[in-house]
Amino acid sequence: MSVTRVSRVGGPGTAAVLATLLALTGCGAEKDTGAGSHGSPASAKAPATSSKPTPKTASPPTAVELPPLHADFDYQIGGAYPPPSGVRIVARDRTASPAPGLYNICYVNAFQAQPGAEESWPADLLLRDAHGKLVVDEDWDEALLDIGTAAKRQRVAARINQWIDGCADKGFDAVEPDNYDSYTRSRNLVTADDATAFISLLSAHAHARNLAIGQKNTVELAALRSRTGLDFAVAEECGAYDECGVYAKAFDDRVVVVEYTDSGLRKARSGFGDRLSIVRRDVDVSTPGSEDYVRRTR
Repeated sequence: MSVTRVSRVGGPGTAAVLATLLALTGCGAEKDTGAGSHGSPASAKAPATSSKPTPKTASPPTAVELPPLHADFDYQIGGAYPPPSGVRIVARDRTASPAPGLYNICYVNAFQAQPGAEESWPADLLLRDAHGKLVVDEDWDEALLDIGTAAKRQRVAARINQWIDGCADKGFDAVEPDNYDSYTRSRNLVTADDATAFISLLSAHAHARNLAIGQKNTVELAALRSRTGLDFAVAEECGAYDECGVYAKAFDDRVVVVEYTDSGLRKARSGFGDRLSIVRRDVDVSTPGSEDYVRRTR
């Protein structure tokens, strides 16, 4: 079963977000099942071997349906189940099937390899340090994928795009590529520019398959929407960390919010309850019948 991760970008983030955005502006401008993302402050400069051309502005989608605004939402990446009455948007793992008649978001782990899936990747597409040791997200025991050069980004994207094709073939409406913020855990071997260049490749492919594509967390890069071609946001704990306003501004209120605490739900609803799609889930995003299952919208 998939297990989500509560993603954070270094605490209550307004000052950190603005500082990172200013820095970016100054720079010019498997066996794979679902899991959520974790984050930490933005990394510094990349090594000399990293190729980081400034990505071109992504072309706007043509036949892409965006998520409905301010609609009842359920986050089911830990296991699919019949959506509660009134739900209009559902997010599920790419191995699941979409919920009939609803707006369906397909979860894909796009920047890291699931635990135990390293051998399914070419060895040179797994990020390694100067000693040849895998760079791993220690919280979730996931090896980072190496997107530090244009050539490697193309090769990694070719594999992820096959999963995106699977989402489209199943009838999903959108895709949610997780771990956009993995560059913050890369020990400065991958940069924010590498991440935006890579996700721009995924955006172009998703749009070609008539899928919308969401930005998963990574609040410090939300203002780069026009560069990346991302259409909406999936924001974990933006209420708890006072980040919902950043996403709402960047994505014109087209934001689905997952809170994991009652206090986070209250904060998200108090500021954005009449604008964004907000749900409270348990951290394991478990299914009904589990003793840990929580789903609330109030």
